Amino acid sequence: MKQVYKKYNSFIGIRLKKKYDKNDLLNNLKLILDDEKNLVNLDHYYLKVLGYIKKDLFCSGTEGRPKFDLTPNVVKEIQSIDLSQIPKYLVHRYRYEIHPQLRISDDFPPYLQIEPTSICNYRCVFCYQTDKKFNKRSDGYMGHMKLETFKLMIDQAEGNIEFISLASRGEPLLCPDFKEMLSYTRDKFYNLKINTNASLLDEKMSHAILESGVKTLAFSADAADSALYSKLRVNGKLENILKNIKKFQEIRTKKYSKSKIITRVSGVKVNNQQNLNAMVKYWGDLVDQIAFVDYMPWENVYKSKYSEVQTPCSDLWRRMFVWWDGKVNPCDVDYKSKLSVGNINNSNISELWKSDDYKKLRQRHESKLRNDTFPCNRCVLV
Repeated sequence: MKQVYKKYNSFIGIRLKKKYDKNDLLNNLKLILDDEKNLVNLDHYYLKVLGYIKKDLFCSGTEGRPKFDLTPNVVKEIQSIDLSQIPKYLVHRYRYEIHPQLRISDDFPPYLQIEPTSICNYRCVFCYQTDKKFNKRSDGYMGHMKLETFKLMIDQAEGNIEFISLASRGEPLLCPDFKEMLSYTRDKFYNLKINTNASLLDEKMSHAILESGVKTLAFSADAADSALYSKLRVNGKLENILKNIKKFQEIRTKKYSKSKIITRVSGVKVNNQQNLNAMVKYWGDLVDQIAFVDYMPWENVYKSKYSEVQTPCSDLWRRMFVWWDGKVNPCDVDYKSKLSVGNINNSNISELWKSDDYKKLRQRHESKLRNDTFPCNRCVLV
């Protein structure tokens, strides 16, 4: 088993279709952040965080604090939003990148991960969907989120959380109400992301995605070879995925040429047969980015060997996961919700994020009691 898995730095390889000049971008950002007209509507909290960001980006030394930097995916996100939104975007990106390292939590999670459905049509070898005690509908883990539950969360998140992901344990495009969910999120968040295996990405769904406020669309594919793809993503066929993504790109080019959506093929690096150069050659003309994320043993944390990792899990200060039935969980490695802190249907995002259960779990990790907490004591995520 890996010694540790760094959630905040999980990319082990990423290629961008378009190159960028970091110095030019920094110069432009400095002009934006030095212009008081761009800061006039920001409160004290935003201005304080922007002060840290400016020191990190434009000055040497960080006074012992973790340093905020412009990674390739952050650069692409900045390029996709309006200039007026950049100061607020940077604050929310700072909350996502740096606050978990400093173990700071405020009123809302930096990132909200919403599960439209827990059902998946694949059985990827590195995924907990291979757990037969999880994927049987009779065991109660499988289902689709009700549209009213989804709207409830979006209403609470709007203006408070800017990073939203519509995916977790299942394939989101399987949710019957997914198009309506997309419509309801339109233009409400700086970064609305979808992760999909693209097997159900037909023309109607492509239009729904491109008409919505989705900013990042990640296609989960781990190979540029049919046999290897099918071996890793059981039930999937690479040729079908390629056809669907080609059609999406065709629709995007012809009908939505002004769309700033970022597309990425993102694979899990499981073995040495997978090659980033081969992925770039295969997918490079169809998407904006190609990436591998590091493999972590997600398959069944409950049966994993005891871990000696004592470093606190950064996701306790970074993400909140909400399952299809409203159940709130601090992570998705715990896919059977042993650590659940409540339900969104009888509380709200902020109350749950600041709840005693969440605080106690954070305190246990900070007090080096992670090894006494199940299933955290089987996990290597930090």
